Amino acid sequence: MKDSYDVLVVGGGPGGAVAAKTAADEGLSVLLIEKRPAIGVPVRCAERIGKDSLTEFIEADPRFISAETSSATLIGPDGTEITLESQADCILNRKVFDRELIWKAAEAGAEIQVHTRAAEPIMEGDKICGAVIEQHGKRSFVRAKVVIAADGIESGFAGQAGINTTVPLDEIETCAQYIVNDINIDETENRFHISFADAPGGYLWVFPKGNRCANIGIGIRGSSSGEGQRARDCLDRFIEKNYPEGKITELIAGAVSVCRPLSETAADGLLIVGDAARLSDPLTGCGIYNAMFSGKLAAQTAVSAVKNGDTSKKALTAYDKAWRESTMGKDLACSYAVKEALLRMNDETLTAVFHSMQNCKIEHISVQNLVRAILKENPQFAKELPPA
Repeated sequence: MKDSYDVLVVGGGPGGAVAAKTAADEGLSVLLIEKRPAIGVPVRCAERIGKDSLTEFIEADPRFISAETSSATLIGPDGTEITLESQADCILNRKVFDRELIWKAAEAGAEIQVHTRAAEPIMEGDKICGAVIEQHGKRSFVRAKVVIAADGIESGFAGQAGINTTVPLDEIETCAQYIVNDINIDETENRFHISFADAPGGYLWVFPKGNRCANIGIGIRGSSSGEGQRARDCLDRFIEKNYPEGKITELIAGAVSVCRPLSETAADGLLIVGDAARLSDPLTGCGIYNAMFSGKLAAQTAVSAVKNGDTSKKALTAYDKAWRESTMGKDLACSYAVKEALLRMNDETLTAVFHSMQNCKIEHISVQNLVRAILKENPQFAKELPPA
């Protein structure tokens, strides 16, 4: 590990890995650090991503794809089902996938250091100039022209650099997920159970992982969590009711922000990507694609800034503007509005919506398509939902 680089990437998830590869491909010197001793663990993700979204960044490979699905079923509070044909989705093996992304970054020339933590930013006035690095009990100073913070929902680095990264409790989803084996499932179908009685302020999912195996998980509103009503409690009740024969082989737990993105994701010498920038989808909690998209865009902005000799906030704000104006940015705004509207409903209202949509034709799952279908059958929600 040297004492200076063009780009320092903090965090070895998909956003950080894509950022490191993108910058290294352009000839910049890049150091990526990951605080955990291994890439890809622990898994804190439902592992679903659209195949088209995946292949925008990496060729699909059976080594890191556990299953491919072609349909999705939404299940309402009373069990009403709406089955949608979906664009192909992939259920990943994140332990393998994340490592593959890191290997791609290393092949491009990025230096990778695991079990290595950014203890605090190096500041010169308001400018971030690198980080104090802790590795194997030793501290060292690593300077960088641009730091890309890709350190997840904790976003410790951005917070230390003076960015307000606070997420209100009402806008955090606490999550739990089991890998469940020996269950009867359709291996080509994703299932989404939407009932605030079963999943307060969130939903439950069943994503196939292969032969008689699935990720079964839940996200609930942080403020709804309490004694006997924590995410795992709710999940246990769902498993007992729907998959009592299942054999649980793994448990993961975590949290995801379902708030608006940070008000600023660029500062002097700093860019913030993925979950650290609050770019997970506020409605679904999905964030793999958004992390990779923002990671690539941040790296492209860093490359231009370094080559032009200007890494000021003014120069780096091009990143912030670009992602907000992108399809991803517009989708995030729409998802937030829909989430807020849904939280004002109860199970009785949700059931009525499901009944009204049973004969709807929806080509594939997207927030916009669902909004159009709901408004077509339920025009009374026009004031609650964003324009389709």
